Amino acid sequence: MAAEFLAPVIQDNPEGWGPSDLPDQFKDMPYQPFSKGDRLGKVSDWTGATYQDRRYASKYTSTFGSQQQYAYFHEDDENTFKQVFKANVPKPPYQRGGRFMRNMRGGRGNRGRGAGAGRGDSHLQLLGKGNKRDPKWQKQVQQQRRWHSRYQPQLKNRDASVAVRPEWKVIEEMDFPRLAKLSLPNLEDPKDLKLCGSMEYYDKSYDRVTVKNEKKLERINRIFHKVTTTDDPIIRSLTKGEGNVFATDVILSTLMCCTRSSYSWDIIVQKIGDKLFFDKRDDSEFDLLTVSETSGEPPQEEGTALNSPGSLSLEATFINHNFCQQVLVSDKKRRYKFPCENPFLDDDEEDEVAPLGYRYRMWDLGNNIKLVARTEHDAVLKMPNGDISFINIKTLNEWDSRHSGGVEWRQKLDSQRGAVLANELKCNACKLAKWTCQAILAGSDQIKFGYVSRYNVRDSSKHVILGTEQFRPQEFSNQINLSMDNAWGILRCIIDICMKLDNGKYLIMKDPNKPMIRLYDIPDSSFESDDDDAAENGQGKSGDQDK
Repeated sequence: MAAEFLAPVIQDNPEGWGPSDLPDQFKDMPYQPFSKGDRLGKVSDWTGATYQDRRYASKYTSTFGSQQQYAYFHEDDENTFKQVFKANVPKPPYQRGGRFMRNMRGGRGNRGRGAGAGRGDSHLQLLGKGNKRDPKWQKQVQQQRRWHSRYQPQLKNRDASVAVRPEWKVIEEMDFPRLAKLSLPNLEDPKDLKLCGSMEYYDKSYDRVTVKNEKKLERINRIFHKVTTTDDPIIRSLTKGEGNVFATDVILSTLMCCTRSSYSWDIIVQKIGDKLFFDKRDDSEFDLLTVSETSGEPPQEEGTALNSPGSLSLEATFINHNFCQQVLVSDKKRRYKFPCENPFLDDDEEDEVAPLGYRYRMWDLGNNIKLVARTEHDAVLKMPNGDISFINIKTLNEWDSRHSGGVEWRQKLDSQRGAVLANELKCNACKLAKWTCQAILAGSDQIKFGYVSRYNVRDSSKHVILGTEQFRPQEFSNQINLSMDNAWGILRCIIDICMKLDNGKYLIMKDPNKPMIRLYDIPDSSFESDDDDAAENGQGKSGDQDK
């Protein structure tokens, strides 16, 4: 029997080429276009999302750009048509490997703008001259940015200053760009309500300290009372007749300079009747000084390491306390005394408490808002004409120049002090702004900075004083671009928001990783150890008003 040959069915397509009808077995099936140049990946890859290297994110992606394997879309033939013809087009100068590119990359003859550029900057500058709509240009820029991003330090997520509980309710979110636009100008001078405490005189011999004749930082065992607002007996007495908003200079400066902060912090707000109380938590690290908070590469070590953020904060606070007491003339008979005694002084610890001057002041912020705050002076300075000048003493400390701007104090402090201060303004912008704000609130005539460095970069227990510098607070605020009108505007905005709240307890917290602060409504039993006495006192005041 002869073999039978069945001729295939040939479809005639008079309007073009190719088949006109789909076979029955291929009907209603999803169609995914593909290119012969596409890479074939794994059948199933469950670890693709865990890799951080973005270079392989689109390794097996189709050139058609569709990530949905079964997403159907109608496609015309004209859209997929590509011209294969390629002419010998000369390359532009920035793609050649000759002398021109070697000079731009820092080789022979590299002068002018190219010499000061960072790695890859010159290449990006040349690419910037191309057509931004050209896909080849966009691809080259993306490759350059992806390459250089590999060398950028990856910042770790910071922890919040206090754990946010599920029952806390967010009432308000205030982002820093909006707060930076606020302003409260033409504020009247404050009124002094009470002056308490005593201060020692500043030792002018420390103004002559230089790198060549450095002095050892001594350990001064004195007690510093960091009393919160509602625990202050003077403020409690003032609540009966003066003001309706109460705080301390440290709390006020934190709120007024919040737009410069990077680390998380929190402040308790109590609304009792028509009065507001701003407090800090007893177990918080609110009074510790930050180190390199606003640096491009802030400290990243964890735990109790030598250069971890926690260890550096303790070291900076230790240095600041000892320096501000070492530079004073210790003489009980020559102290400058305010009319009232220190409200936090006990009879058994008179010799152990650091002498400070407390100035209780009141500001009229308008809209029937009277702010009462406790401010501090660290010392007094006798001027040549015999007048007394009130000063605040603060300390800048060097921990490791390799990780804090690259400016070594022992080489630059005497000859280029401006470079050292500029680097500190860059790495510690928030801390310096808060110190300046506190000096302005207290009405201090001068603010004095001490430059203290580690004796050995690997030892955080021994330090030396390398120099001092002093400024007028108002002039220094202009140098660091600190606008007090904006600072008062931020504070007034926060007070206005809190004044509209119901009676209760609230929490203001800086987001640990975003430039914003949040206002939480928290239960009255939260942080109960903070203000037991103040709550009782406040309830009594509100009860009297209701009567």
